[in-house]
Amino acid sequence: MLSAIWVSALVVVLGAALLAGFPVAFTLAGVALLFALLGWTAGVFDPAFLEAYPNRIFGIMTNETLVAVPLFVFMGVMLERSKLAEQLLESVAGLFGRRRGGLVVAVLLVGALLAASTGIVGATVVTMGLISLPVMLRHGYDPRLASGSICAAGTLGQIIPPSIVLVLLGDQLGNAYQQAQLRLGNFSPKTVSVGDLFAGALVPGLLLVAAYIGYALWQAWRHPERAPALPDGPARTLRDVATAVVPVLGLIVAVLGSILAGIATPTEAAAVGAVGALLIAAGRRQLTRVMLRAVAEQTVLVTAMIFAILLGAALFSLVFRGLGGEQLVHDLLTGLPGGAFGAMLAVMTLMFVLGFILDFIEITFVVVPIVAPVLFVLGVDPVWLGVMMAINLQTSFLTPPFGFALFYLRGVAPPQLRTVDIYRGALPFIVIQLLMLAVLAAWPGLAIWLPEQIYGPQ
Repeated sequence: MLSAIWVSALVVVLGAALLAGFPVAFTLAGVALLFALLGWTAGVFDPAFLEAYPNRIFGIMTNETLVAVPLFVFMGVMLERSKLAEQLLESVAGLFGRRRGGLVVAVLLVGALLAASTGIVGATVVTMGLISLPVMLRHGYDPRLASGSICAAGTLGQIIPPSIVLVLLGDQLGNAYQQAQLRLGNFSPKTVSVGDLFAGALVPGLLLVAAYIGYALWQAWRHPERAPALPDGPARTLRDVATAVVPVLGLIVAVLGSILAGIATPTEAAAVGAVGALLIAAGRRQLTRVMLRAVAEQTVLVTAMIFAILLGAALFSLVFRGLGGEQLVHDLLTGLPGGAFGAMLAVMTLMFVLGFILDFIEITFVVVPIVAPVLFVLGVDPVWLGVMMAINLQTSFLTPPFGFALFYLRGVAPPQLRTVDIYRGALPFIVIQLLMLAVLAAWPGLAIWLPEQIYGPQ
């Protein structure tokens, strides 16, 4: 009972500090240290738990998997600064624009391509919002359908590999899976790699794109006035589209194909992607010293933010464990009716709710290490769990009122587009994502089949 009170107080204070707007990394570490001191004074926390923190830091800094993070960030920022998205949108929209709903289909296809090459939600949403949204509104597209499709397309970078979310999840789930196997008495546990998650997320990610496009075409068929065909504008041939798409597909094949084929590790493939992005920018005559400096600075800023949160979360997890939180979570999840299904449903619900107020990085580093070992002990497949979590985290980008994709679009949308239209436009795509979660829950093979074909059963 005493542990429950301390753990509850720790979580409440952390939530209040985050809602107050304090920086996440320092909030995690500061609240953890405060409760470590208070718990030590009250005799409920053993400071020996903090002795493991230097080893945690050393482990993070020497983790080869996490080296892929700055490389993938560099690749995405470089492609975004090279105006690749603009050329893709113009070419694909010119090919489909003269068909009903063609602009929405173009936005979703380009979003999928950018997801597999950049994975940067903010850049994708902003770029497509600046280029395609005014055109869609000018030609009579329904504001809700236009804004919702742009936001949904931008979030595809969270689930379609290579994805930074999957890299971070792969690292956290790999550690948790080893802990669970050791707890079960398996002293030579198998590992869960980032490559496993990349392969597992590929089929659900493509199905999600197909579901988005199916919804858009259904809307265009049922309500033609909401997604009219463009009466004018330059048409594009397949050759024009190929000129824009082939470099992107080549980069995707080089990065993702080398991982799935076992030729390269995710870190090595990320390096290939970074070099490939440089070559694409140079081939488009966009690569300058000023641009390279800006890309490098942005990469450092994003990478530093991610690792600062990871370090703060590592300290928080130690204090959480020292106060008895890990055992409380284990007892709670294992005591739920329905066994593994009930525990899984509770975790997915918790992550969905937290997505309203927290970023995916914070949820990955704070929540996943706490709940994943318990789920693995209950027999949940690690790849399936990772893909389910990734889609759930993707949904958090769309959920009003704090969905980041909605904020990004609101910042560049024309004044006549109401915020309520952006929120209402995102709702059907949120429903599609939740349905995809339900489908994946009913048929785990959608996530497990491809990794087993490539790497063998776990």
